[in-house]
Amino acid sequence: MAISHIDHIGIAVSSLEKVKPFYEEGLGIRVEEVEELPQKHLKVAFIPVGDTRIELLEPTSEASTVHQFIQKRGEGIHHIAFHVDDIEASIAQLKEMGYRLLSEVPEEGAGGTKIVFLHPKSGFGVLIELVEGEGH
Repeated sequence: MAISHIDHIGIAVSSLEKVKPFYEEGLGIRVEEVEELPQKHLKVAFIPVGDTRIELLEPTSEASTVHQFIQKRGEGIHHIAFHVDDIEASIAQLKEMGYRLLSEVPEEGAGGTKIVFLHPKSGFGVLIELVEGEGH
């Protein structure tokens, strides 16, 4: 598996509108993209910071896993995403090594990317996302 860079850091928030002023006015970084992911019950906002992005994740319904995350742990860092060139090969390699994935095949992510998550127990307490494609 070849990881080229950190694609983004996902942060769970209850409301994009409430946190947007902190990032834009307080930190001086701009939200550039907002996208609805109805199949995941999410609204996501991307903030570029150098070669990496911050991804703000707002649940749009109680069916969202991010809603469940916020209910259990509160707002905050949800996951770290690494960019890979070949997600299928990465999945096969991780499975062969005995690591647990949350799905066996890539799913569609924001901006038309392909994504897969490793179980937090395989990531030693960190939810790891692998991303193929450039997205936003």
